[in-house]
Amino acid sequence: MPKARKLQISLDATPYYHVISRCVRRAFLCGQDQFTGRNFEHRRQWIENDLEILSNVFFIDIAAYAILSNHYHLVLHVNKSAAEKADMRDIIERWHRRFAGIEASHKYLAHKPLEPYEKNQLSAWVDIWRVRLFDISWLMRTLNEKTARKANQEDECTGRFWEGRFKSIPLLDDQALLSCMSYVDLNPIRAGTASTPETSDYTSIKLRAKSFAEGSYRQPEQLMPLLGPNLQTETIGISIKPQDYLELVNWTGRQIRDNPSGRINTDTPPALQQLNISPKHWIYLSTQFESRFKGIAGTAESLKQTLKLFKLVRRPNLKNSRLLFS
Repeated sequence: MPKARKLQISLDATPYYHVISRCVRRAFLCGQDQFTGRNFEHRRQWIENDLEILSNVFFIDIAAYAILSNHYHLVLHVNKSAAEKADMRDIIERWHRRFAGIEASHKYLAHKPLEPYEKNQLSAWVDIWRVRLFDISWLMRTLNEKTARKANQEDECTGRFWEGRFKSIPLLDDQALLSCMSYVDLNPIRAGTASTPETSDYTSIKLRAKSFAEGSYRQPEQLMPLLGPNLQTETIGISIKPQDYLELVNWTGRQIRDNPSGRINTDTPPALQQLNISPKHWIYLSTQFESRFKGIAGTAESLKQTLKLFKLVRRPNLKNSRLLFS
């Protein structure tokens, strides 16, 4: 029996989550249909475009993504503190970027006077919208619903486009976060649809590589920035430098593409020392992360510290955590 969503997400434990959403029957509804010959590649662009829009609506940062033929992966960071600090105008403006709002919210943005009952009504709705804007379920609902409606209209049919539930896996620490990001970014290389990260269409690593190749590195606005370890800044970011992450993913991609036997080349990236993960285990994580960590991912110590927050009695994936994150 599936676990309730509230037992799968605990922002007190971690703000990072690996999310997977699949098409019904795992059909190729976003790629090349092998049976009819129809091509639906443009639907992957729909999803990528919508992700960029929603990154400016929700208080949820996108650390990595990969949009494949019949499913997509996201690595998300929930910025609850930013949502709680946002003023009323910011909440309303964000909500109106995607949703209709109410009459009082439109009057507020137009600087029109509000009746007392309208002020009370608007205040209550802003409290609701504030919570929804850092809710992963609301992000996924918004993203999937629009894609499903457009696809069904295009196919002149009705019914489900996505499976009923998306999977969400908490990422408890940097080891779990960065290995999951690498796993997501390298999906096209593992599938054989791309030879390098730079040519991996509909992935976050292509955006990061393109920005880096343009000279003066500017972080892609729709992605969570890579800021490096021990960087004192008010900007929330991932604790690895952009060049270190790109080097790590490129090296990993070469191992997957050129060494199917599992033999590890020399000159391992320095980032692996920072993460304290062996090259052999890192390659395994970058190819088998989803199958090894079904419900929760992190080091054995992180699992121990978060048992109560997820209402767990035993530490899940403990054997894999001890083996792969050490």
